[in-house]
Formats: sequence, structure tokens, C-alpha cells
Amino acid sequence: MIKYYDRKTQTYQTEKVAGEKMIRWTYTSPVGMRLLEAVVKKKMCSSFYGWYLDQRISRRKIHPFVHKFDLDLSIAEKNVKEFSSFNDFFYRKLKPSARSIDPHKDSLISLGDGKLLAYEHINLDRLVQVKGITYSLQELIKSPEVALKYNRGTCLILRLCPTDYHRFHFIDSGICEPSHRIKGAYYSVNPVALQKVEKLFCENKREWSIFHSDHFGDILTIEVGATFVGSIIQTYPPHQKVARGDEKGYFKFGGSTVLLFFEENKVRIDPEIIEQTKLGYETYVLFGEKVGVRGGSFSG
Repeated sequence: MIKYYDRKTQTYQTEKVAGEKMIRWTYTSPVGMRLLEAVVKKKMCSSFYGWYLDQRISRRKIHPFVHKFDLDLSIAEKNVKEFSSFNDFFYRKLKPSARSIDPHKDSLISLGDGKLLAYEHINLDRLVQVKGITYSLQELIKSPEVALKYNRGTCLILRLCPTDYHRFHFIDSGICEPSHRIKGAYYSVNPVALQKVEKLFCENKREWSIFHSDHFGDILTIEVGATFVGSIIQTYPPHQKVARGDEKGYFKFGGSTVLLFFEENKVRIDPEIIEQTKLGYETYVLFGEKVGVRGGSFSG
């Protein structure tokens, strides 16, 4: 059971997890772990399933998925009959009216929909995956020079579960460098998996880029793939000016994660999100929602 904090209602909710029983069996049983290492984490497995979800026949999975997780398709650009495949439905675009972007230029907004963790004054060699399990930024991006810029900075981790909107956006205007690709495995990014696989983010397929933002400094953006995520698709134009809220890319089917690293004293995260992170809870946020402001870190 995965609980998260809903700050609109100020209550804790239980997440509806796609394939929850299978995930728990895979990551907690001896047989499941052997199958995971031998088959599930391999590229071939995720690539084959991703190929199937690109085919027209996969459309039959859409209605059961929408019904089981009570998804609101009225906010999508296409209606349910217009999707050409399950993946077409999965990375669906939303109507412009579906999400509102906080209008204040000093507001730090969420890059997408998902469950958010936030860490301030980070130690580059002991980034928190879950309580008791850490990894280093150098291991994650394989570039010690770039990693060093973010010592004592701020880290945001946005986890997109399969039921979430799966496009991610720029949080500010600016210019983004090309994306660097790092090959890896395809472990789940579900909290159950994060508790079982050490340095999971450093094991999985991932991409990273530097975004030269106009108001928040140079932001290190890392997209991490997961089980059955056949592709991380970057749709932005490198070296060209983008506006706040413009699309950066999207994930094909599967749970996924985006990490943002800010230089020291560039942002202040909303205290409520920091407090929930310290308590061990993710906070549910939507694209465009304010999650912090420009400036130094909160004291204490």
C-alpha cells in the first residue's frame, strides 16, 4: 500500500497502482526476483511490450484501464475512439484548459503530474532514494564536472505512475542543451522497487540535459525510464529558446521519474512539501502548480 499526501484536501490517500500484485510479487519473492534479474529488467522485455502497445490491437486495453483507474478523458485533446493504440492513449496530450500555470514569474512550478519528493542542501554522494538507500549524482549522470555544480543545492523527484499524464514540461523560459543518453536496465520506479534495488536510478536507462533557465539558474534535468517504458521521447528543440510550460518530452508506457537539480540558493521549496518528504510521504502535484519560489533555501 502506497500512501501519498494530497495538499488540496490536506489528507493522505492510497495510490491505485497498475499491476500492484505483480510488482509486489516480483520485488519481494525469491522467484520473482530471479525472474526480474533474468527477464523483466532487460531491454528486450520492455521493447517487446512497448512494440505491442504501439499496435492497433492494443486499443482494447484502453477501456478497462480507464474504468479501473477512473480516469477523466474529458480533459484530453482526443476522445477515446481517436486513439490509434494504447501508447497513443498513454502519452495523450491534454486540452490547454486542463492545467493552469501559476502566473507569478518567481513561482517554481511542477514540470508535470505526479508524486513529488524534495530535498534541500543535498550531499552529492548521499542522495536519498528511499530511507537508508542512497546514491551519488556522479554515478547517476557519469559527469563529475557537471555534478559538482549542484552540491548543497536542491533536488526534486517527480514520480509518474502509469495512471498519470505522461508528458513533462519546462518550468521556466530559457534554452536547453541536447540530451545525453545513458543505457541501463528497466527496473520499476514504484516505491516497492526503490526499497529493494540499491541505486536503482543509477541502474535504469536515463537521459539528462542542462536547462539554462531565465530565473532559476542552470537546472540539471534527468528523465529515468522504468519497466515497460519503451522510450523516453524528447520533443524540444535543443539550443533554441523555449517558454515556460512548453513541452520537453514524454514517456511511453510505464511508471517513470524526472529529477531536477538546482544550484545552491536558487529556489525555496514550499515548506509543506519539504515536511511531507521528511515524514516519508510524496506530495501529489499537477503540471503548472506552484511548488516553490525563486530565492535561497529556508532556514532550519
